[in-house]
Amino acid sequence: MPTYKSLASIEEMARHVLALAPLDRFSLAGHSMGGRVALEVMRLAPERIERFALLDSGVAPLAAGAPGERERTQRLALLRVAREQGMRAMGRQWARGMVHSSRLETPLFEKIIEMIARNTPDDFEAQILALLARPDSGPVLAAVRCPTLLACGRQDAWSPLARHEDMQRLVPSSRLLAIEDSGHMTTMEQPTAVSRALLDWLAA
Repeated sequence: MPTYKSLASIEEMARHVLALAPLDRFSLAGHSMGGRVALEVMRLAPERIERFALLDSGVAPLAAGAPGERERTQRLALLRVAREQGMRAMGRQWARGMVHSSRLETPLFEKIIEMIARNTPDDFEAQILALLARPDSGPVLAAVRCPTLLACGRQDAWSPLARHEDMQRLVPSSRLLAIEDSGHMTTMEQPTAVSRALLDWLAA
């Protein structure tokens, strides 16, 4: 699995993935920001992708005007918390909106915090810069012709099902799957359901 650390653009991250890929052709799945990276990999090297999956992700760039400024402000506020109070404190604040409400303050929630805390504020800043400058990947998704899975948590408040329904309209042949009883962190909240969906996708 690639780690991006100081890489501060989606394109840099995608080129890193391509450099590490052990095969000329491969199946590619990305979750959340990883989905944005997967879309950029698809833009750069579509001939290498056999199957394509996006989980809890999106295609739109930073919105213009007040909505975009609001997102920028929120992300930079989290970065200030990370620098002033540490990654664990930032993660505890950020993750509350990322899981199904039934999983708040559970052992799983603590595992998510631990995962976040393994990164540094500098790593987090690079990710923020990459996401704020993310490209419009709608045309990339619309051009996908390989077997494609779009999946997200039914209760994902960050990247909701309605967004994935819009994405499916760009690729009518894709399969759209709602992961039940899950927020944004589907791979950790519902690993069995996600694994089953990915196995079906790999067999397509």
